[in-house]
Amino acid sequence: MANRYEKLQREWIELAPHWIEVSRQGGDVVRKGMLDAFMLAACGDVAGLRILDCGCGEGRFCRMLATKGAQYVFGVDNCPLMIEAARELQSDNDEYVVGDVQSLELIEDGSFDLAVSYLNHCDLPDFEANVHEVFRVLKDNGRFIAANLHPMRSAGCGWCCTPDGTKQHVILDNYFAEGERNFKMMGIEVTNFHRTLSSYMRAFLSAGFRLEDLIEPTVTPEALDLYPELDDELRVPNFIIYVLRKGNQL
Repeated sequence: MANRYEKLQREWIELAPHWIEVSRQGGDVVRKGMLDAFMLAACGDVAGLRILDCGCGEGRFCRMLATKGAQYVFGVDNCPLMIEAARELQSDNDEYVVGDVQSLELIEDGSFDLAVSYLNHCDLPDFEANVHEVFRVLKDNGRFIAANLHPMRSAGCGWCCTPDGTKQHVILDNYFAEGERNFKMMGIEVTNFHRTLSSYMRAFLSAGFRLEDLIEPTVTPEALDLYPELDDELRVPNFIIYVLRKGNQL
């Protein structure tokens, strides 16, 4: 297991400079053209809230939440280069630490009103550990907004194309074979973890969360005018957002 963690960390250390550069330029197209809006809407009014960002990267979404009026945003990421970059732009109400979101030992019980995981569960060997830790550190009635690769996407094998390159349909195979899947991001080979939809839901429910909403984002006509390269988002469910709450209070 130690070797696996070391391999994953090496991948992100290699990817970090490229990721930071793209983030400094506004973020990748999928996030700024589609997912940001869905995530902010799912978070709702964050004014005055204490927020935890699991797998915060270089802090881009933390800064967005801070500018929306959050009282305090705490970003945790296992890549030192990402945290170093996040600290370069931090303000008075956001803070960043190097840490493993699968074990949030540095955080006391019931410390946060809201937690987010923005495409981080697919990077974790033990996402269930993070789910249980987030439940612990949330206040009663706190919420957890978890965006992830859609299980249909993480099991996908790319597009089936005609000889001239026309995309016909996504190839889906080995959906029930959970585990590591490898692909290239920004020219760097990275490891993701595929799990079924039922595995994610069981983990959330067994930790004690209640599902309030399940969102499958797609691109709006307005965003498609600005980012025509997102047209695939109208064809397949690439992402999913779980809106979860700790406790039974409505």
